[in-house]
Amino acid sequence: MAQRLLVIEDEPTLSRLLSYNLKQEGFDITVEEHGVEGYERASREEFDLILLDVMLPGMNGFSILEKLRQQGNSTPIIILTAKNAEEEVVQGLKMGADDYITKPFGVSELVARVSAVMRRVSGHASEEIRSEEESGNVITLGQLQIYPDKYEVRLGGQNINLRPKEFEVLLYLARKPGVVLTRDDLMNVVWGFDYIGGQRTVDVHVSSLRKKLELDPDSVFIDSIRGVGYKLVVRPK
Repeated sequence: MAQRLLVIEDEPTLSRLLSYNLKQEGFDITVEEHGVEGYERASREEFDLILLDVMLPGMNGFSILEKLRQQGNSTPIIILTAKNAEEEVVQGLKMGADDYITKPFGVSELVARVSAVMRRVSGHASEEIRSEEESGNVITLGQLQIYPDKYEVRLGGQNINLRPKEFEVLLYLARKPGVVLTRDDLMNVVWGFDYIGGQRTVDVHVSSLRKKLELDPDSVFIDSIRGVGYKLVVRPK
């Protein structure tokens, strides 16, 4: 069965271009050109991926993204954003987008990004992370507890809700406490070698992790190594 993609894009020429080329790749494409109608379609039907423009009539892309994630909709979403609009990219990733592509873009880049997200989602975690998971295994670092087999995190006994990629970043850092991991390390392990997004993706996820966990600097924290990457620091009791 062909994978279903929803394209929410109000520019007719671009939506036709997206639809035609993705159909050529074997995808089943549904197109909506209005924000509200796109949101309603995404809410009531199941899709394998959504291509979501930011500027839409009726309801903008960020509102659609936010409402879908609040409802627990985990369908992978790639946002379509204007060239050099870094603030849109960062906002979208923080709100739960899986990737982004800037306009104008080539067909080959579009297909590559869609295919990469599909592979990441179907694989869920990277092979390196999965190979280290053991049933019932718990990683304890200070007040932080990580359950790899359940994709759960607790801090001081309280459950912390993390998106899959946030969890995988934290898990990889926790597997190597005190070791500096470059952005390329994290990108390759968590997103895969075929990921063609920028390293800003790693920074956004680490920033989001810090805010959600509010790690106690006297116990455990994520340290930034300027120009290199990050490490999880565990202070002795």
